[in-house]
Amino acid sequence: VQLQASGGGLVQTGDSLRLSCAASGNSFSRGTMAWFRQAPGKEREFVAADGRGTYYSGSVKGRFTISRDNAKNTLYLQMNSLKPEDTAVYYCAADDRPFNTRNAYFQAKEYYYWGQGTQVTVSS
Repeated sequence: VQLQASGGGLVQTGDSLRLSCAASGNSFSRGTMAWFRQAPGKEREFVAADGRGTYYSGSVKGRFTISRDNAKNTLYLQMNSLKPEDTAVYYCAADDRPFNTRNAYFQAKEYYYWGQGTQVTVSS
């Protein structure tokens, strides 16, 4: 199983980007998929997830939208109104299970599969 993230880049404050995560070797149509990010010197943090529900961190809610195309086995993250504090390496994650508790979506340890990350840099 591979998760291939792409779409990162260098943008200015207020710009938009769309990240993609293409899954191969497994279908996650009934499972959970998510985006996490890690800024330099910081721990990996939850961004958004899609499974039985859709969840966002407070810092991106209203600006980012997670979606997926099960036919293409691809997860997306539309990021609008980007801020310098959004600068990080963004990772996609997936698990075969549909999580049963809300808290599970936010925990990196719950996801078995991880992509390699794509860099997003927002200049001020």
